[in-house]
Amino acid sequence: MSSSVKKRRMLTAALVGVSAAIALSVGLGVFAGAGGATSSATPVNTSPPTITGTAQEGQKLVGRRGQWTGRVTDYSDRWVRCDKDGGSCANISGATNRYGYLLKGVDVGNTIRFKVEAKNADGNTFTSSVPTAVVLVATKPPVTPATGCPAGTGGIRIADVGSPARLLIDGQQSNPSVVNRGTRQATLRYHVTACGGRPVEGALVYGTAVPFNQLNIPAEATTGSDGWAQLNFQMLSGFPVSGKQQLIAFFVRARKSGENTLGGISTRRLFSVTLNLNS
Repeated sequence: MSSSVKKRRMLTAALVGVSAAIALSVGLGVFAGAGGATSSATPVNTSPPTITGTAQEGQKLVGRRGQWTGRVTDYSDRWVRCDKDGGSCANISGATNRYGYLLKGVDVGNTIRFKVEAKNADGNTFTSSVPTAVVLVATKPPVTPATGCPAGTGGIRIADVGSPARLLIDGQQSNPSVVNRGTRQATLRYHVTACGGRPVEGALVYGTAVPFNQLNIPAEATTGSDGWAQLNFQMLSGFPVSGKQQLIAFFVRARKSGENTLGGISTRRLFSVTLNLNS
């Protein structure tokens, strides 16, 4: 065999070897790329959960899940009770509503965390909020004295008045002071006191003219800090009742919101406004 033939065969073998090496390298790259595309990617938390609300017995906490990446398909929420330092945490049985956890006596002296589990096809990830402040015992409402009246002098709030005290409607103001045939609206103000003449703020005042169908019935008005409430009455087709009518009578009631209209500390009284049909 000539030397030139041998050289051609050696060159061909070398080229075949190089091609095989390139093909193997490309093949490994393809497999490596395919493996990278199918690697797991569980959810990742980028901003931790948070809690809003006051850490006190009887108050409600609300949880927010924070921010996540990784194509999350589902969440599970849990409220967690921890020690005063935020450690030694344990799930609170049945507390899975992120829109509200009502703090109980057992939570007093501990802290609370809001824990979130995020899930997708590749797995799940847990993370939790920072702990709340140490939960405080509930504030007890002030004790109402046996008289039903708060201590001190001056104006009082309706919430601080209780039985056996009673409201008193002790004043009326009318504009106009004398109603005539041409009057289309009468503005009446009523003064409410309690506990020895102290003006009451927040009492609900209702009024209606007697007999009916003379004036409309306005909505209940609330007394201000000076104890006065204002009602605006519009004259109706039944006004006046007769050509000899000399006054308009008003039934007026003052009450505490939430109590029975005929019970509790409520009170009722009749007033009147002078009517002059000749003017």
